[in-house]
Amino acid sequence: MGLCFRKSITIAPGVKINLSKSGPSISFGKKGIRETISATGKSTTSVGIPGTGVYYKKSFDLKKLGKGFGKGKEDKASKSSKEKTAAAASASSNDQAKLREIEENKAKVAEYEAYVNSIRSVHKATDGYIDWEALNKGEIPTNIAKGTDAYTDWENLKKFSDRVVEGDVDAYFEIIDEMKPYDDLLDFGSSFEVGTDRKDVLEVEFRVKSEEVVPNVELSLKANGSLSEKEMSKTNYYALMQDYICSTMIRVARDSFALLPVDKVYVHAVDNVLNTATGHETEVTLLSVEFGRNQLQSLNMELIDPSDAISGFKNNMKFAKTTGFKPVERILPE
Repeated sequence: MGLCFRKSITIAPGVKINLSKSGPSISFGKKGIRETISATGKSTTSVGIPGTGVYYKKSFDLKKLGKGFGKGKEDKASKSSKEKTAAAASASSNDQAKLREIEENKAKVAEYEAYVNSIRSVHKATDGYIDWEALNKGEIPTNIAKGTDAYTDWENLKKFSDRVVEGDVDAYFEIIDEMKPYDDLLDFGSSFEVGTDRKDVLEVEFRVKSEEVVPNVELSLKANGSLSEKEMSKTNYYALMQDYICSTMIRVARDSFALLPVDKVYVHAVDNVLNTATGHETEVTLLSVEFGRNQLQSLNMELIDPSDAISGFKNNMKFAKTTGFKPVERILPE
């Protein structure tokens, strides 16, 4: 047996520091039950029956236990962290999906509002004005360069200038057929028919497409970002229809004055309505307006309300907010 070194120092009742060759340890407990913990982290529990020499020992490595305990905690923490991360990712994904939905709904509402505004604002644009007197003199506008499409159009129109200045109405129809001034309005009217037998006036009839053009639903955004779609009230529908028809009629008049040297343009809006007496649809005139060149050109097109502006011209219109348009007689050139 090798030499051994052991010394016990009592530091408190039942608590001793043991010094030995293998290193210090601390033991505590009472008679019959002792717990010893070495510097290496080994814990030994001794249980004995005093006076008999019978005892039981069991040792534990506290470092290993600590590692195991730490690992268990780490696993749980890791699992909890993963669960939280997954939950956060799921929440983030849901939030992103909700944000995308809100943005899509905002875009739909913005598109709807832009469209409604567009059918109220047809009158704001117009074709370029043609100065037939200058054209007849061969004066090329300063903003037209040779070799451009505008110059080609100028050359095509110049061949009509003598006849237009002389008031040849056949030349009017040829120019309309050549330039097709109302084609860009076909989205707002299904067809346009032009007629005249005088050099100073022009009549234009256009068929409205209210069922195709005017929406019967309203889109808006709820407080939570969801889309609200509901049937448009009759009052709003008829008001929008009135603005659409009046705005288109003003545009037809503007394009007519820009193209031909007439003093007055008569515009008639027609549509098919159900005749309850016969059960068949009948073509009727909904609105008829006499436009004067100077009066129309004096309007601030960016700021006018088209329906209000029509009231300033000689017109036949029967309109009620709750029932819409009623058939009227046409205004004809005197």
